[in-house]
Amino acid sequence: MQINKELILLAQRIRALSQTGLTYSLNAYDTERYTELVQISDTLLALTTAHEVEDISRLYLQEKEYVTPKVDIRAVVFNEKGEVLLVQEKADGCWSLPGGWSDVGFSPSEVAVKEVKEETGLDVRADRLLAVMDMAKQPHPPIPFYVYKFFILCEPVGGSFTEAFDILDKGFFCVENLPSLSLERVLPEQIKEMYARYQNPDIPVYLD
Repeated sequence: MQINKELILLAQRIRALSQTGLTYSLNAYDTERYTELVQISDTLLALTTAHEVEDISRLYLQEKEYVTPKVDIRAVVFNEKGEVLLVQEKADGCWSLPGGWSDVGFSPSEVAVKEVKEETGLDVRADRLLAVMDMAKQPHPPIPFYVYKFFILCEPVGGSFTEAFDILDKGFFCVENLPSLSLERVLPEQIKEMYARYQNPDIPVYLD
């Protein structure tokens, strides 16, 4: 099936506007129309992604709220050889930078440090922001959510590899010889962008 990213973006936008409309609707007429738009959006997303309509509906918070992009935090960790730290995701068997959705109560740098510890056992210190990317502007596979991705450079300070329930393996890899990546989470060209900024701190933060 050919992926229509513009259609996915429109469906995400309809979902956001209609859910926000439900938050502020003042009468049953508006509520009914916004609810129908939510259902249309979920159907469009199901037709253009690998998800069922019911699964997409469950992905979104049910309470009324103003819809904003989700935030994905990725920790970028290099060793003394310039190799990048990757984890093998149990979800799809492919590799990614440590990280995940941001958590309420934690700053972006705290999330990066926490995710590395939980997924690998290594202790790191957040150093600097390397990039903020709009997932829709990058060649990722389609997902139901609209996502901003933060890439944060972290310096290893201790610890050792440990097991994690959602991680199959972990290790350091040469940037020019990466394993099969989990493309929903990270792209090879993104890792190379981060490596360039790691080598040269004068390169400005990448910003979509």
